[in-house]
Amino acid sequence: MTPRLLFIEDNAALLQNLYDYFEGRGYRLDSARDGLAGLRLASGGDCDLIVLDLGLPRLDGLDLCRRLRAELAVQTPILILTARDAVEQRVAGLRAGADDYLIKPFALAELEARIEALLRRSRPGQTPLTAYADLTLDVANAHAERAGHTLALTPTELKLLEALLRAAPRLVRRSELEHLLWPDQPPDSDALRTHIHGLRQAVDRPFARPLIETVRGLGYRLVDPDAD
Repeated sequence: MTPRLLFIEDNAALLQNLYDYFEGRGYRLDSARDGLAGLRLASGGDCDLIVLDLGLPRLDGLDLCRRLRAELAVQTPILILTARDAVEQRVAGLRAGADDYLIKPFALAELEARIEALLRRSRPGQTPLTAYADLTLDVANAHAERAGHTLALTPTELKLLEALLRAAPRLVRRSELEHLLWPDQPPDSDALRTHIHGLRQAVDRPFARPLIETVRGLGYRLVDPDAD
């Protein structure tokens, strides 16, 4: 099942950036703009991971974290996301019950990597499997199949497939895919199109129904012809 993230964050612009990024990767999202609302949502047990700001109105993030752990015995992983960067503040956050601590400003890719690591630790023995239509990807073992047939993919093609699967059937923009493959600076040549072509050769060519669709001028997505 797709992970559900709860963002407890009062900065509207940052919250919008988080939604734009993580919804595009297929996560299910909830949010709260103050500590008391966050406490209510977090104590309901409906999320897989909590991303928590500390400087919240109505209830400070540290107090929220302590109450979740000590009073309510909530075991959901908590990642603190804050501008409070002093060592003693980081120690206080971890001792309050947080599982990780990331300082603002931050790279969204690093936040996602930390979230993935916490989710793996909170689900021991489970294989992170992403699927759409008859296409599946075992992320942990870098193994892709379609209709039961193993797909021979390069590491770059595996990254592209994972991004498309996480978002499916939503569009993934070219700029997002280019940043995924070349985070520092995309190459001058149309290298992304070459890699997408290779992915299509493995995912679509041997089968009757193509799944990878080009949205001209925007990006790519997976589309299931049999879906309602």
